[in-house]
Amino acid sequence: MGHLPDFVQDLALILISAGIFTILFKWLKQPVVLGYIVAGFIASPRLNELLITITQELFGNKGDLLIFYLNKIPSAKDMENISTWADIGVIFLLFALGLEFSLKKLLKVGGTASIATFINMGSMIAIGYGAGQFLGWGEMDSIFLGGMLSMSSTTIIIKAFNDMNLQKTKFANIVFGMLIVEDLAAIMMMVLLSTVAVSNHFESSDMANSMFRLLFFIVMWFIVGIYLIPTMFKKLKKYLNDETLLIISSGLCLGMVLFATSVGFSAALGAFIMGSILAETIESKHIEHLTESLKNFFGAVFFVSVGIMIDPMVIWEHGSTVLLLTAIVLVGRVIFASLGVIASGQGLKVAVQSGFSLAQIGEFSFIIATLGMSLGVISNILYPVIVAVSIITTFTTPYFIKLSPAVSHYIEKRIPSKWDKLTVGYASSDYKIVNKQNDWNKLLKNILLQVFVYLMISIAVMLICKIYMIPFVASHIPGVWGSLLSAAITLMLMAPFMRAMIMKKNKSQEFKNLWNDSHFNRGILISLVVLRIVLAIVLVSVILFPLFSTAKTLLTLIAFAVTVSIILSKELKKHSRKIEAHFLKNLSRKQVYEENKAAIPTVVVNNIRAKDIHIEEFEIPPNSSIIGKTLRDLKFKQRTGVSIITILRGNRKINIPNANEYIYPYDKIVVSGSDKEFQKLYETIENRKQSGMYEEAPQHHINLSQYEIETGSRLIGKTIKELRLREKTETLIISIERNNDSIINFSADFTFQEGDSLLLAGEQEKLDSFEKNIQ
Repeated sequence: MGHLPDFVQDLALILISAGIFTILFKWLKQPVVLGYIVAGFIASPRLNELLITITQELFGNKGDLLIFYLNKIPSAKDMENISTWADIGVIFLLFALGLEFSLKKLLKVGGTASIATFINMGSMIAIGYGAGQFLGWGEMDSIFLGGMLSMSSTTIIIKAFNDMNLQKTKFANIVFGMLIVEDLAAIMMMVLLSTVAVSNHFESSDMANSMFRLLFFIVMWFIVGIYLIPTMFKKLKKYLNDETLLIISSGLCLGMVLFATSVGFSAALGAFIMGSILAETIESKHIEHLTESLKNFFGAVFFVSVGIMIDPMVIWEHGSTVLLLTAIVLVGRVIFASLGVIASGQGLKVAVQSGFSLAQIGEFSFIIATLGMSLGVISNILYPVIVAVSIITTFTTPYFIKLSPAVSHYIEKRIPSKWDKLTVGYASSDYKIVNKQNDWNKLLKNILLQVFVYLMISIAVMLICKIYMIPFVASHIPGVWGSLLSAAITLMLMAPFMRAMIMKKNKSQEFKNLWNDSHFNRGILISLVVLRIVLAIVLVSVILFPLFSTAKTLLTLIAFAVTVSIILSKELKKHSRKIEAHFLKNLSRKQVYEENKAAIPTVVVNNIRAKDIHIEEFEIPPNSSIIGKTLRDLKFKQRTGVSIITILRGNRKINIPNANEYIYPYDKIVVSGSDKEFQKLYETIENRKQSGMYEEAPQHHINLSQYEIETGSRLIGKTIKELRLREKTETLIISIERNNDSIINFSADFTFQEGDSLLLAGEQEKLDSFEKNIQ
């Protein structure tokens, strides 16, 4: 029998040790990731060498027999092989992360998660860098240390929330949002760290250039991917069985990895981008299911590889460093994550619970450490030290989460009354007033987005033509005719996008409202159009100037004429709309498919103060004791404090159900309430199946909004019963604020007064038409 290559022997060792420790750590009810790291540590040749050295020092020649058996224990043969397996593991881990990411999910988490993450990560990067300098480490070690300490562990947090039944709490939603933003920030950080490592110094111009290149390529990859891939899947649908779809999606992942590395980015970035593109397709859930085995396989390989590369002697020699960095993570992340959540407008309790949940480092820290080692820019000390810190903080995570309510209560008791806003959060002032809208805000956001996207596409087309098409034309048609042909082809390809950049939103309802509102607005609106025209003229000039030696003034006039013709062209208008419609259709195809399948659109939840009220969804298990009872019998409001807004039953949606509605198995009830009230509801739905408790549920379209009763409102002096608000508006009043008091338990005979503020729940369309429907 032939000798097996070390490559295969190392893989066998990785998988066998991973399998053994997976079972052990599941039995111990500990995160499997820790089991993988411990498995790798035990299979490490460095641990074997350490044990042999200790045996020789303790027993001398008497320990020869023990040394003989220690030498027989299998360990990793080739550390380069292990590093290769780790690199492959990172690719598929990041691909799986991209599949779960989705641009829409990032937009949904909004400002709260973005602000909180920026403050938390920025502070920890600075503290990590300072700690590295304090320890006497080099510049690169300190920079990479800051990056590692700024990243929480998604795997560990999800495991802790699962074990403690906390996924439906308000702070858990904020933590998940912060993790989404962290994941994207980590991808960008890896690109920036690679740039710093290659140049071996920090230059603001290099960083700005890298950031622009990164942003440019991410936008272009996403636009081209969404434009082409869903269409490709649609046309090939009849050929896409499980085997074919797995091969194609894996091929797309590795293809993007090759392309990303060829243009100077990391393989991890390419894998993540392709995953996020596929996340926007109808097939995303199917691909995620098919590639789950790949993710689990290579995820295990990566984390075992992390353990194998640990040097136990380094940890022993630098134990004090491990303890110092552990303290920085536990204290620093709690403080700055909490401050970040408070700064985003949330209350103290939610902020403290979020901060305590994020007090650990994990998988992205390992990935950044692996990047540093592969680039050869960090010392051998940093990798094992950061893994040791991660292991310690993983064990402390559940205890910190349990401790957080007591800490927040302790702090609240000692906050002066004049700081009451800190306790409840200022996000309550950010609610959406149903009968008011800011046209300027909406218009400017839309214009900036349109200009940015179409400008990026135009620049991409121009660069492709400059690199490939223009040299080809010049080699075959030299002279002025070649230049004319090159300019004509480039401008023809760019024209639809330049026209969209200039003209989009010029006839929108917000534009018309502002135009008719005042002459002052008209001046600003005209200026916005002129600025976009000037930008288009500059783009055309950039194409013409290098191709022709004519006077720049004449070329500028030609550029102006070309821009005007682009604006006036009805054919370009039709073509640009067709391109945009195709892109938007592909982008929304998944959402439309899910809505048609489940008749349940997307959930959007605003930050509303009223006693931490938010919206969640619960599924009724088939063996629940509440099945077959009416809402009147169950008295959810009186017993638990929650309000039933919608019942989802198969493809049927029952908005604002009446008291005679029965509960059936597998009903999904959409409710509003606080974290404490949700816990009571969970206890009421007894005999609930643990396995299905927090599976990903279909989405609903329920929102919270605030309505102010102003002077002259027909609600003044009327009761809820008289107005028949539930029947007319299909919305539910959750609470009523009067004179800074929040009234939650009120009867149908409650009389409205001027200045009352109603917290409403319902579908966004019903909330928008609330005032119209009460007339």
